[in-house]
This record gives sequence, C-alpha cells and structure tokens, in this order.
Amino acid sequence: MIYRVVVLVVGILLVAALYGLIWWQSRAFLRRHGVDDQLADRSTVLATWTFAGVAVGLVFAVFGAFVLGPWAFYRTARAHDVPVSDGAAVGWGFLIVVISLGLSAGGMLVMLNLVGAF
Repeated sequence: MIYRVVVLVVGILLVAALYGLIWWQSRAFLRRHGVDDQLADRSTVLATWTFAGVAVGLVFAVFGAFVLGPWAFYRTARAHDVPVSDGAAVGWGFLIVVISLGLSAGGMLVMLNLVGAF
C-alpha cells in the first residue's frame, strides 16, 4: 500500500516538474529572442498553453503531445509577437516538449525502478 502512495506523490511531483521545465525553457526562449517586457507573465502564459497542449495530446495518444504541445507553443509565441520565424517557433516548441517529457519520463522510470515495479 505504501508503494501506491509513493508512486502517487512522486507522480504529482513529476507533473509539477514537467510544468516547471516547460516554464523555465519558455522563459529562456523569450529571453533569447529579446522579450524583456513582462517576461514572467509572458513565460507563464507560454508555458501554460504549451503544458495544456501536451496534456491534451497525452490523453488522446502519446504522440499527440508532440503535435499539440509545439502547436500551442507556436500559437502563443505568435500572439506575443516574439520576433522569430514560424518554423523556428514550432522547432523550439517541439524541442521544449521533447526535453521536458524526456526528463519527466526518465524520473518516473527511475522512481518505478526504485520501488520495484520493474
């Protein structure tokens, strides 16, 4: 029974870490492209929409996260008038989603291995 609680708590922490990674990389993206005005608010909006796209994509199919996440990133970057091309915005979104999901999934696999699920 304790393993179920540990898995649930670590899973919640990994979801929070996923959002944190997306937020941190969104902030780095905006800063790299010269956006300094309301940086905290803009990076929060960009990360929230990207996270929402990833979450909805994961519900429908795992590969949907790699489509809806970058699309949400691109649409939000366009809405904030970030001076970057369309292709670069989609590429950055895809890279952010891949890195964030990879680190979170790796953390979950390590945790499952530690509790003996494998």
